[in-house]
Amino acid sequence: MLKIAYAPVYHHPLPPGHRFPMAKYSLLPEQLMYEGTCTKENFFAPGKLTEKQILRTHDEQYWSKLKACGLSRAEERKTGFPLSPELVEREITICQGTLDNCRYAKQYGVSMNIAGGTHHAYTDHGEGFCLLNDIALASHWLLDKGEASQILVVDLDVHQGNGTAKIMEHEPRVFTFSMHGAHNYPLHKEKSDLDIELPDGTGDEYYLQQLQNTLPRLLDEVEPDFIFFQSGVDVLKTDKLGRLGLSQEACKERDRTVFTLCKKNNIPVAVNMGGGYSERLADIVDAHANTFRLAQEIWF
Repeated sequence: MLKIAYAPVYHHPLPPGHRFPMAKYSLLPEQLMYEGTCTKENFFAPGKLTEKQILRTHDEQYWSKLKACGLSRAEERKTGFPLSPELVEREITICQGTLDNCRYAKQYGVSMNIAGGTHHAYTDHGEGFCLLNDIALASHWLLDKGEASQILVVDLDVHQGNGTAKIMEHEPRVFTFSMHGAHNYPLHKEKSDLDIELPDGTGDEYYLQQLQNTLPRLLDEVEPDFIFFQSGVDVLKTDKLGRLGLSQEACKERDRTVFTLCKKNNIPVAVNMGGGYSERLADIVDAHANTFRLAQEIWF
């Protein structure tokens, strides 16, 4: 059964004109159930990370400031959110969902998080709508528990997974692969184990060719026994922030490529939704829904 982590939607009012599309988190499961791709049984509500789990990855002083909502104005602006206890609580719930997904992915082959993919969070600070790094937290959990010995992060969000790359900089058991817009956020890129930087306007054929030429080789060379897939849909041509030129069909084919290789090689994959900022909310929801539709089609 496809298991999907679904954290409560954060309803704290955001500043006027704020561009983070919170509505997609409630609309996506509604769409998946309406069309029959999923039922209520597919979804589960995660618990919350323990402090010990958080401190395995994140700096104690930073976590203390988050708990107390004590970030400076500059630090808060860098995260992109007005900080609140509700936001911190949602973040640790989202991250626990990714840890839970590791268990379900090992059981069923694939598991998904309606949110997650907080790849811009560093050990000691948050940025880019990310407070805690769920992929890094879950990777440490897998390694510490002996549930994985070699992890591959496949980050296909349009923005580089800079926080994940930096946190795992000296961890050879986690290979970070990020394919992203060369001239997009973040301005300062970290060094992933493999970065593919794409020029503005990159279209379907070139994008898919790069992925299909790279990912099979990585599976052979890295030999992962677990994969995290960051499936952001901000690669779409319609995305307000993405600067790439992918169609809905190519974005779906991207996901099919990743899933087919995972299934063929019998590698469990935990999927995080990542970003999406198209003008029409329907474009965002449909592109994300394609990822869930494919998971059902390929595994179940």
